[in-house]
Amino acid sequence: MNDKHIGLIYAGGTIGMTLTAQGYAPMQDFGDALARLFAAAGDTLPRYTLHEYAVPIDSTNATPQDWQNIGRDIAARYNDYDGFVVLHGTDTMVYTAAALSFMLQGLRKPVIVTGSQVPLGVARSDAAQNLVTAMQLAASDAINEVAIYFNQRLLRGNRATKVSTERMDAFDSPNYPWLADVGIHVRFNRAALLARADTERFELPDYGRQSVLPVRFVPGMPTAAVQAMIDLKPQALILQCYGAGNAPDRDPALLDMLARASAQGMVIAACSQSPHGRVAIGTYAAGAGMTAAGVIGSGDMTFEALFAKLHHLLARGLAPEDLRKQLLRDLAGELSA
Repeated sequence: MNDKHIGLIYAGGTIGMTLTAQGYAPMQDFGDALARLFAAAGDTLPRYTLHEYAVPIDSTNATPQDWQNIGRDIAARYNDYDGFVVLHGTDTMVYTAAALSFMLQGLRKPVIVTGSQVPLGVARSDAAQNLVTAMQLAASDAINEVAIYFNQRLLRGNRATKVSTERMDAFDSPNYPWLADVGIHVRFNRAALLARADTERFELPDYGRQSVLPVRFVPGMPTAAVQAMIDLKPQALILQCYGAGNAPDRDPALLDMLARASAQGMVIAACSQSPHGRVAIGTYAAGAGMTAAGVIGSGDMTFEALFAKLHHLLARGLAPEDLRKQLLRDLAGELSA
């Protein structure tokens, strides 16, 4: 493993924090703490070079421009390393991982995103195990995609979602198998891993000027609440629907406003509030009017992957009709056929 060289990017997150009188704050000697941890692991780890962000990103404050910065940092150093580990806060880790998968299409080496529930150096921290294993996975020739490693699970980055704020197994991928189960040995699920591409197909458009807003349906929600979101004039609207893509259709005004917005160029996509399963608009009569209103289903994509994918496609400057077609194409393993 010593012949591999890993680019270790500390973007931010709990993993590099320390407890102060004011609460958790960035650790001043994080690089030294990493060096001590990795030295104890001996020759079981690859060589690495640490790149620390001058101002660590609090993941609750992360923006699409932060995704872009990380993606461009990896692209700029792509030929310098055999793999990458990105240290990131857990709150929005899956959004970043999904966005990286769309920016770094056709990866031919691993990009492993990890972090911890408890800071490095604190009693019962999960940081050391996540860090050490992520470094080993980043040196693997089996992985050619963006993945999240957390508590013995290797998950496709654009298939993962955060499922717990307190348990160490904070992430899961409800609609896709784990890429690997890591115990005493690493057991790769070879059939689930992306095949090695013939060449990289990186797309690094400017993020930050796109507007994507969500609407979550709840029983009895007034139609005016949906209209208020439409009036903000987002480029794309995500409808978090019931079940397989159902929305209340008793009030025809809802479908009318969605149809008008769609006709004016707004891309409207439906996902399910249920973590398992896929959206199939029109399965029930209550959702049949959605297709006529121009709403498109998102298959079995997670909400986070759909949100990041819409940002990416909008950043590419696609016309609404082209964007709708691309949204239904599998770009980086985020969508089942």
